[in-house]
Amino acid sequence: MKKLILAVAILSAISGCTKMEIEPPLPPAPDPLTIKASVGIKLETPFVTSEVAMNVKSDVAQTVSIRIYDISNRVVSKESVSVKVGDNILKVYTSALPPSAYRIGLYDSKGNELGITDFNRL
Repeated sequence: MKKLILAVAILSAISGCTKMEIEPPLPPAPDPLTIKASVGIKLETPFVTSEVAMNVKSDVAQTVSIRIYDISNRVVSKESVSVKVGDNILKVYTSALPPSAYRIGLYDSKGNELGITDFNRL
């Protein structure tokens, strides 16, 4: 009986020492607010209820204008914001807007478009 227990213990030790293959970790999921370009605007999601996070990326510190257009291309909201170089995470509050499709644009102080994107207010 002792020989059998010893044989099982040796086999267990041998099989437990096999080489393990470790898979490399998966790359992190891309952040929905990442902008690869040096300038631009990106919403966290194109489907909005009352608020949504937005990244405004700038290559210079400046005051920018953020405009929301309705489906008729009329400005329904406009705000000026000071941004720093790089990513600027802001909140857009849309609860005052009726459900519809909208476009949100980013402009510098001279009125040059820096980025534009669409969203749907649900």
